[in-house]
Amino acid sequence: MPMMNLLVAFNGSEGSVAALRYAASLAERLGAHVTAMMAHTTHVVIDKRSRWIPKEARTLLDEANAGLLREIEEKFEAERKAIGLVSALQLKEVTGRVDSVLSEAARHYDMLIVGSHSDTDDEHVTLHPDRIALMSGRPVVVVPAGYDGGAQLSHSALAWDGGRAAARALSDSLRILEDDGRVSVLTVGPRASWPVEDLMTHLSRHGVEAVREEWPKSYPVAATLIDWCRKHQPSLLVLGAYEHSKFREDLLGGVTSEILSQIDIPVLLSH
Repeated sequence: MPMMNLLVAFNGSEGSVAALRYAASLAERLGAHVTAMMAHTTHVVIDKRSRWIPKEARTLLDEANAGLLREIEEKFEAERKAIGLVSALQLKEVTGRVDSVLSEAARHYDMLIVGSHSDTDDEHVTLHPDRIALMSGRPVVVVPAGYDGGAQLSHSALAWDGGRAAARALSDSLRILEDDGRVSVLTVGPRASWPVEDLMTHLSRHGVEAVREEWPKSYPVAATLIDWCRKHQPSLLVLGAYEHSKFREDLLGGVTSEILSQIDIPVLLSH
């Protein structure tokens, strides 16, 4: 199925700037429409309703929150002009829990594109790409801050263990992989017993030139994938997120989280 309707999250961070540029490049390449969304929570650290909070302090808090949103809107306008989408791209503003709002919104689009999570983002607009991929039911492309390679893919990497999440990621990315035409299938440690040759045949029948690389289970999964990507510089890493439970991933550190925190190319996540 062609990807014709893209959603990009914009919160003013350097990651979201990279995501917006990537979304514009991908939309141009696919002939797709892109919508930008600024999601923010109305939660504040101090309860302004308390009678102990002076009126003047409440006013200052409201002004600070409004000022943050204005700064994001101004940054968006500057970026929109820079990428030449002045009339073709608008910024939707929605309120609520950021990850939940974006997850729900993403279900009405083919793909969500976000910047990588940063601990320095304001708490009112910060997002967690891995959680959104888990909740949304849609593929999420995570673009690292500072990435400027665009979406003109020449070579992609597919992390493959034969599991459900990897299969979902493959299906969600196939339209992009077909255009790319060249994919490296990467397997670290054990994978499902079904012959991987069937995967290679499947890719071939979709016009994708695929090669395989495998490492034994003694190799750490996240570090091996990150090191390979740094050496070969694919344009995209396709990854099934949280094959095990999110709780287990958080408890043990997690391959998904480790990759997202260190990788310097876009990652397509599916769950």
